[in-house]
Amino acid sequence: MAASSNSSLSGSSVSSDAEEYQPPIWKSYLYQLQQEAPRPKRIICPGEVENRPKYYGREFHGIISREKADELLGGVEGAYILRESQRQPGCYTLALRFGNQTLNYRLFYDGKHFVGEKRFESIHDLVTDGLITLYIETKASEYISKMTTNPIYEHIGYATLLREKVSRRLSRSKNESRKASVTNEEHTAVEKISSLVRRAALTHNDNHFNYEKTHNFKVHTFRGPHWCEYCANFMWGLIAQGVRCSDCGLNVHKQCSKHVPNDCQPDLKRIKKVYCCDLTTLVKAHNTQRPMVVDICIREIEARGLKSEGLYRVSGFTEHIEDVKMAFDRDGEKADISANIYPDINIITGALKLYFRDLPIPVITYDTYSKFIEAAKISNADERLEAVHEVLMLLPPAHYETLRYLMIHLKKVTMNEKDNFMNAENLGIVFGPTLMRPPEDSTLTTLHDMRLVLEWPEENYCVLSELKGEKSVQLSFWKSRGPCERPSLALGGQDGSAWSLLALFLPAVQEEFFLLSDTGRWET
Repeated sequence: MAASSNSSLSGSSVSSDAEEYQPPIWKSYLYQLQQEAPRPKRIICPGEVENRPKYYGREFHGIISREKADELLGGVEGAYILRESQRQPGCYTLALRFGNQTLNYRLFYDGKHFVGEKRFESIHDLVTDGLITLYIETKASEYISKMTTNPIYEHIGYATLLREKVSRRLSRSKNESRKASVTNEEHTAVEKISSLVRRAALTHNDNHFNYEKTHNFKVHTFRGPHWCEYCANFMWGLIAQGVRCSDCGLNVHKQCSKHVPNDCQPDLKRIKKVYCCDLTTLVKAHNTQRPMVVDICIREIEARGLKSEGLYRVSGFTEHIEDVKMAFDRDGEKADISANIYPDINIITGALKLYFRDLPIPVITYDTYSKFIEAAKISNADERLEAVHEVLMLLPPAHYETLRYLMIHLKKVTMNEKDNFMNAENLGIVFGPTLMRPPEDSTLTTLHDMRLVLEWPEENYCVLSELKGEKSVQLSFWKSRGPCERPSLALGGQDGSAWSLLALFLPAVQEEFFLLSDTGRWET
């Protein structure tokens, strides 16, 4: 059954324009099969059974053989009993009649009943779900195997989730720009719908914010009938019928989730906080190039703090930094971090560093950490720059753009070095543990990485000394000039590796972004 673009599940279309998106027809074949599936019939034991587990009812018949169980079921489709195994006392079996034969399943209980991955509150629900699954997979095995071959998703995008977004963004795009033509005489009607919905499902094409993001699918129990938004087929069963993306709400079969493109468009209603949220998820949800925290904090810092001595090195009060964090989590882009509220610029720099530290995946991702280390080992400046370039190209687009913007900002900080005493090496020391972290906590690996520091000119970097204890390593850094020629920071453990490594090639990263800029200037 092919999905149609001219009929609606809800009876209303997204917009008054005739050519715009309309919901598909949901395919009813699997729903009809679920309605036809055998109903469970409990065979009650006529007498009391000794030592019956308290979580089983009168369908439990005690220790009986398979032959006796088959006899009790009487050839009735959907009939079931519970029994204790003769060969393995203490082990319990569900005997179920289906397809003119008796099926025996090992039964488990850990607060809920289960024979496989799904867990049920009652034996009745378990049997009901099992009969539905058995019946549908028996009657429609070939149909199910071909569900993903002609998906509606390729034609209409998010079938139900984006209905309101489509209308709102299409209307806005008409008012904002006339550059892109909505229709093309050479395209078919389906292709017109595809173009409209995909443009609405993603973000502004003109602004190039279409970062690729995988869906965050999790097994979900749907209350009431639900249809897959990839193949348009019914999602059968009583519980755990499919998966739902926790970021955008897309509902699909588990087998269909493997075919869904990496085009998740997070819904702001599902993003509960700003800090500790995946970077790409946040920028997709807010339709921005970078996290709004980064933009807002950097604007505030550049407006009133570039000449502040020890910028980013000096810490603000922890409780005030937490206040800023809560303000962003609560108010988002409307958070007020102005000088009237937070006169100390170190509170804002602290909030920005905390945001980077709280990212579940660092700006310099775990996948690229080892490659950055290898780049740091290269002594030749030109080769090191090329190596940094290759690693930067491996970063996810949102991570790349965030790092690029931060490097431009840090360059401005170094341009005010005479006032703030912060050069590229010092900033690399400060930002190392916030921008890059090793994928696993290995003291030996960390110590090995830190040896790279000793291979670089003494005047540029650090003095390395081991303290007592295998996991305690102190890095003492000196500024290269000014009144602060003293140890400025010290940390132990694996953070030291990230500090030293980023200090080694932060200038190279900045130079790389400078070379990649269209204008050859550092202005944003």
